[in-house]
Amino acid sequence: MGIIDEIKRRRTFAIISHPDAGKTTLTEKLLLFGGAIHVAGAVKNNKIRKTATSDFLEIEKQRGISVTTSVMSFDYKGTKINIQLYTPEKSNLSEILMEAGDISDPVLKDYVGQEILSRLWEERDTVSGLYETFQLNLYLDGYLAPVFFGSALNNTGVLELLETFIEIAPSPTHSESHERVVSPDEPDFTGYIFKIHANLDPNHRNRIAFMRVCSGVFERNKLYYHTRLNRKMRFSSSAAFIANTRNTVDEAFPGDVIGVYDTGYLKIGDTLTEGEILHFKGVPNFAPELLREVINLNPSRSKQLEKGVRQLTDEGLAQLFLQQPGNRKIIGTVGELQFDVIKFRLEHEYGATCDLRPLSFVKALWFTFDDPKALAEFLNRKAGYIAYDKENAPVFFAESEWMIKIMQDTYPSVRFHKTSESFVIT
Repeated sequence: MGIIDEIKRRRTFAIISHPDAGKTTLTEKLLLFGGAIHVAGAVKNNKIRKTATSDFLEIEKQRGISVTTSVMSFDYKGTKINIQLYTPEKSNLSEILMEAGDISDPVLKDYVGQEILSRLWEERDTVSGLYETFQLNLYLDGYLAPVFFGSALNNTGVLELLETFIEIAPSPTHSESHERVVSPDEPDFTGYIFKIHANLDPNHRNRIAFMRVCSGVFERNKLYYHTRLNRKMRFSSSAAFIANTRNTVDEAFPGDVIGVYDTGYLKIGDTLTEGEILHFKGVPNFAPELLREVINLNPSRSKQLEKGVRQLTDEGLAQLFLQQPGNRKIIGTVGELQFDVIKFRLEHEYGATCDLRPLSFVKALWFTFDDPKALAEFLNRKAGYIAYDKENAPVFFAESEWMIKIMQDTYPSVRFHKTSESFVIT
């Protein structure tokens, strides 16, 4: 099968929702239909004892929620489907279990009563009347999104969702780099690192970098050019994953996500090519709104704490800022859940205990100046509000939106940035 045929048979399915919304249960059913697993697990409750495939971290098993980005793939009727789960920040919701059948089934009357069932049917008809007729061209252009109604827990509508997705979803398309647009059917390989995970196998303390193939064919054991490091790298242990279970892959095509073992050289956003200098867009660091200082509770484990904080923030789990004097470590996130994850993993994976002390700042913003003299003055006068990220780029800690406005009025040449990618090539 040629590269064009391989591209055409691939689909990427991203499932994004807050914790407890049911994305893990949906993923389990999709994997079950695809034959990747034989028994579907589910989120934690009183009836179901099997742990969900995508929830492989200990904190996920204990709390019954997904807190990491999981990457999985399976084949279904000749189509290669790549699934990616992502949990954005939001407080946990209560677990709600509902027993229901097909919405058109009159037997539902025995569960909810005729009055509620009639209202449900009426609302269904109203929704059908409000939504536009599905038009494939508008969907592919991003102007229209199909809405499906069903229940993964009760296995209602999942197969219909899967088969409709295969029919209407596009194959991998072009990828934008700072230098040019890259087409998936180009002969030369290109790809970029979008996720890193430390300690995927706690017994070996390995570190896996997940790479998305953008064009050409990735081949195991072949030398590829790392544009940031300006050096060639060889990957002899490339693998495809079902959560933390891996299978070696010899080649991968555009749209595929593969894991490669990393000894600390790779970073999120890194680009790999066959020699061309490219820097792919779309993997920025966002301005965190919650900031906490790392307080070491066990000085004898300082090295382990240092290593753990750096490796976990390398994953993109949170952002690390260093502030002088004192080399203060400040972690920034966009939600409370990640702080719990960091503390849990530091203790259980690195044997380091710490406290994360809240700070009064409401936002961390990258900044640049058009005037070098104004930059030097700003760095000197506002040193107590300035830290540096892992790339040694300066970041301003603001105590309020009003403070940001005051800085802009006082220093007209300052430019604040909500993402790191908006002013540097990553």
